[in-house]
Amino acid sequence: MTQLHRRRNARRNSRRNSSESRHAMSAIQFSSGDVIADRRADYARMLAEGQDFSAAAELMEQALELVPAWAAGWFRLGEYRDKAALANAADAYRRALELQPGDIFGASLRLALIGAGDVPDQPPSRYVEGLFDDYADRFDTSLVEKLNYSVPQKLGTLVAPHGPFATVVDLGCGTGLFGAEIRDRAGRLEGFDLSANMLAKAAEKHLYDHLGQSDLSLEAAQSGLFDTLPPHRADLVSAADVLMYLGSLETVFPLVTELLAPAGLFAFSVEDAGDDETFVLKDSLRYAHSEVYIGSLLAHYGFDLIAVERTTIRMDAGKPIHGILFLSRKTG
Repeated sequence: MTQLHRRRNARRNSRRNSSESRHAMSAIQFSSGDVIADRRADYARMLAEGQDFSAAAELMEQALELVPAWAAGWFRLGEYRDKAALANAADAYRRALELQPGDIFGASLRLALIGAGDVPDQPPSRYVEGLFDDYADRFDTSLVEKLNYSVPQKLGTLVAPHGPFATVVDLGCGTGLFGAEIRDRAGRLEGFDLSANMLAKAAEKHLYDHLGQSDLSLEAAQSGLFDTLPPHRADLVSAADVLMYLGSLETVFPLVTELLAPAGLFAFSVEDAGDDETFVLKDSLRYAHSEVYIGSLLAHYGFDLIAVERTTIRMDAGKPIHGILFLSRKTG
């Protein structure tokens, strides 16, 4: 294959991949510390862009002989073996996880997708944080302009008749796309996100009265990261395109209950898991949740369902991603 053909194939492959998949790969494209190993890894990447995953895996194996403690290299080898349908992809992912227990690459998610591990209730926080820290500079352009991302506008339309709101808490605020939709109907607007780089982008828009770094994991819910501000202060809590980066939502609903004033609203979106009873991990490494699962959580935590809207929330690899928007009210 010529260099020109490789470049053309790389461009075609890039268009087929989702933006988050591309950025997840970019997070591991750093040096091994060995010039020869890096050269082999770069050539392996070129072969993979040309769809020759078996040859790419072979070259990565050679690179890892030189730097056997390179966690990112083992993760990349796992991906190449996986795409080449080689049986030992799981071994490479496990080695990456051993070398990088914080799992910044999401090896545990990859193991679950190939049936070599259980689906985690939630993804590694460091993986999600790294994902969006790297993505922040191009987030608005990639998601809105290229992938027709529409959740903030649609969720804003859903809540608009119930405003204005004295205090809105925007969970997983990102760069402030939902904040822009709700700002003129919010007396006070707070935003929280796991990614410091996303928060920096949100701050540049001057939309929020308060921004804080936190995630929605079990550890965050138990650590009291929101306790520095008064409980039951929000008339509206939003989570626009956030819950698909969690599996189990058992930590989210208690937090939302703590944030909301009596009769406050919780507006959020999920990717649609269809007939599945709870949630599923998709090839995109995002989770999808079923309406049945969400309904059971709303009932359990004392929320009345006000509105449900099925819609296309974005495009991914040229195909529509189907989601569900929910608007609920805290009872009492």
